[in-house]
Parts: sequence; structure tokens; C-alpha cells
Amino acid sequence: MSSSPPAPGHPAYPVGLRLAGRRVLVLGGGAVARRRLPALVAAGADVLLVSPEATPTVEAMAESGEIRWERRGYRPGDLDGAWYALIATDDPQVNRAASAEAEERRVWCVRSDDAAAATAWTPATGRTDGVTVAVLTGRDPRRSAAVRDAVVEGLRDGSLAAPRHRARTPGVAIVGGGPGDPDLITVRGRRLLAEADVVIADRLGPRDLLEELPAHTRVVDAAKIPYGRAMAQDAINEALLEHARAGLNVVRLKGGDPYVFGRGMEEANAVARAGFPVTVVPGITSAVSVPAAAGIPVTHRGVAHEFTVVSGHLAPDDPRSLVDWQALGRLRGTLVLLMAVERAGAIAEVLMRHGRPADTPVSVIQEGTTAAQRRVDATLADLDRAIASHALRPPAVIVVGEVVSAAERSTIDALAGPTRPGHAAGEGDPR
Repeated sequence: MSSSPPAPGHPAYPVGLRLAGRRVLVLGGGAVARRRLPALVAAGADVLLVSPEATPTVEAMAESGEIRWERRGYRPGDLDGAWYALIATDDPQVNRAASAEAEERRVWCVRSDDAAAATAWTPATGRTDGVTVAVLTGRDPRRSAAVRDAVVEGLRDGSLAAPRHRARTPGVAIVGGGPGDPDLITVRGRRLLAEADVVIADRLGPRDLLEELPAHTRVVDAAKIPYGRAMAQDAINEALLEHARAGLNVVRLKGGDPYVFGRGMEEANAVARAGFPVTVVPGITSAVSVPAAAGIPVTHRGVAHEFTVVSGHLAPDDPRSLVDWQALGRLRGTLVLLMAVERAGAIAEVLMRHGRPADTPVSVIQEGTTAAQRRVDATLADLDRAIASHALRPPAVIVVGEVVSAAERSTIDALAGPTRPGHAAGEGDPR
């Protein structure tokens, strides 16, 4: 059989290879193998890596049993029994010899050094919600990647209409929307929003995303305003079930993460108890992301080896409080307080009484990750006064600990100000 390369001018024939349990030979353990091996492993291929050396990540894949690794160079006969080959060594002579053997044995072969001499090309590939997008543009890999990214992003955020034609099972997705910036919701959360028939939204969810929903999507306001108007939790649970019973796909959009003071488990239990499928999509919690956006790491080498997240919606002397404030006063690590603006003075007093120094650095970040973000620094002793003098209000995250001073001035300046407009940051349900 001729070992000449395929004739130019003909487009590649696209096909999806089902490689589960079938042998795939990879020659070379460098950067190309590092990029391509995860997809081969995910496809279930029986991967044999032949290479004297490998990158640390590739070596770890071999040590974990995901692939087999023979630490040597290429030898004639290595293509025996292979269905597919990836040739990616840094020796052109070895690549040519292995490619010729693949041609002789009729094994489809990708060459990282010479695409024109290969019998197969690797498309720019992306996956979302069970759909694989593979793009080939001949010899323009950057364009392939750009087209792939545009299609995948469109499918994920709903801007590329691709409705399902098989019946969907009604259910509820409880989605953590992140701290406020609409760009910080997870990819899966954004996709579920785009596919929802009904969205039951919290006040602290990323409200800008609601403007992007299709016109037919119904939005239910389930806001809980501290010490103000609120939709009762039982009413929210019943709304979830009402729409699920009507055969609709429901998204419960919450701020931050559903399980960080967000009553997400109460809602999941109610939906599951009624016999409907429930999906929980974690969100980026404001307890970590809001300080980060303001230039504060909740842990820092040599400064804090722990951080504790506490709800401050009940005063320390409230008999309903489940917080061990005495123990928190003795801790040396970072303390992150959510829903604590109204009771910050009482909290600071009890922390100082039980061991926290009065000069402990404190920062209050209001509406973090949004265009309205404000950061006010103080000490534990001056916390209540700082909140009053700057008219700080919820939603805000309070950080107590030496990490407040960890960032250099240039770092804070570089991070100052969000890049996107948004709405209230935070999470938690004070009721």
C-alpha cells in the first residue's frame, strides 16, 4: 500500500470514532500528549503511551492507571493492533517512520509535526450538555478554535437556539448564581437558565441575567428583603412544585451558593419529596469571591491557615443562635461574616471579649463584584463606627483577620473596581 500523503484539495470526511476498549497508540509524552490524552481517556480508549519521558501530568495519568506507559522510543511493530494513533515526538525521522507504519497497517494517524502528511486531523472540540462540537477548517487551527468557542458558548448561554426535540422530564434545578456579577455564574447554571420555562429568582441572584431570558420564560420574584417584604419559604416551595406539576422546567435562581445559608436543601427536599427530579448547581459563594474581588484572600501563607464562615443574622446573645462565639473569639484564622451588618457591633464586642485583639484588621465589602462595590477597612474595635459613618448596608461581607492587610497597595489598585455592572452581591436568607 502506498505511504504517500492524502491528495490535497479534498476536504476531510468528519466522523466520530468510538474508541472505548480499543487500542490507541500515542508516541511522545510532551505537551501535545498532555492536551490530547484526557479526551482519549474520556472516550474509554485503551491508550498505550510510548515515550522515554513524559510531562508530570502525563506521568500522573500513567501512575493512576488511566493509560499504559512504556518508557522507551518507537519500535517497528508498535502500531500492531492499534485502531488510531497520535504521533507527537520531537524527532521528525521517528514521526515519518511511525506514520509510514500506520499507513501500511491502515491505522488512522494524526501527526503533530506535519498535518499534510497525516491521514487524520484532530478537530477543535468542545462539549456541552451532551453535545460534542467538532470543527475542522483545513490548515487554520485558530479559526477552528474560534468557531468551536462561538458555537459552544452560544449553546451554553442560549444565544444559539437549539431546542430539544425529545420530551423533557419536568423538574427543578436549584442554581447558585454567584456573588452578583453575571459573568460569575457557572456555565451549567447559565445553560439551565436559558432552557427554563420558569425562573424563581432571589433578590441576591445575578439579576442582569434575567434580561437575557427568552420572552416566553416566566420570572417569579421570590425576594427576601431583610426586615422588609419577603416571599415565605413555604410559598417558594409551593411555587416550585406548582410549575413542576404543570410539566414545566423550573430554575430556582439563588445568590451565591444554594447551600451556604441559602436554604437550598430545604427546597431540594421539598421537590424530591413530591417525586420530581431535582438538580443542584453549586455557585461561587460570596464568602470567598467577594473578599477576593476586593483584594482580600481568605487564606494566606504565614498569615491564616483556616477560615470560618458564619451567619450573623442573629445576635450573639439570641437564644436561637447556633454559633459558638466564644470559640470564634479564640481562633487565629480568618472569620467571614455574612448577613452581619446590622449586628456587627455586638459581634465585634463578643469577639474581643473572648480573645480577638481590638486592633484586628476588618474589612466590609458592600455589593461585591458589582459596579456598586465598596470596601471600607477598619479595626474590630471601630467596626460599628465605620459602618455607621460610611452608611454601609446589606448585602455586605465582613472579613475579620490579618488577611485584610495581605495585599500590597499596587495589588489593591490593580483589582479596584468591577469590570461589569451588576446588582446585589451575597447570599443567605435572614428569615
